[in-house]
Amino acid sequence: MINNEEFAKRLEKVIEYYGETASSFSEKIGVQRSSISHILSGRNKPSLDFVLKVLSEFPEVELYWLLNGKGSFPSSAPISNSSQSPQPKIEVQKPKAETSVENLPHSDKGIERIVIFYKDGTFKSFEHS
Repeated sequence: MINNEEFAKRLEKVIEYYGETASSFSEKIGVQRSSISHILSGRNKPSLDFVLKVLSEFPEVELYWLLNGKGSFPSSAPISNSSQSPQPKIEVQKPKAETSVENLPHSDKGIERIVIFYKDGTFKSFEHS
């Protein structure tokens, strides 16, 4: 069973750690400001959806720490949530307009696959058949 008062203290710690206000925190996790207010005041218990939104937006928050105070915050373990893991920075050199595929550097190995990553996190893969 979640202790509302202790949960509220841990939630306040998370909000303060990230330098957020209750209002900005609610916007980041996609809930109404009143939801945060009711949880912090002890009026309401956090829903599973609320907890999952916090964990999704702030992967350094450990589930067991947030729910019952066991564990640590911020998490010292590597982030394992693939949807929130920092994406590796890929530097792409854009070819100049006059550059053609024939002029790009290549080797005798041939191209097996080309992957295009879009800003929205999706990608498209083209494989040589």
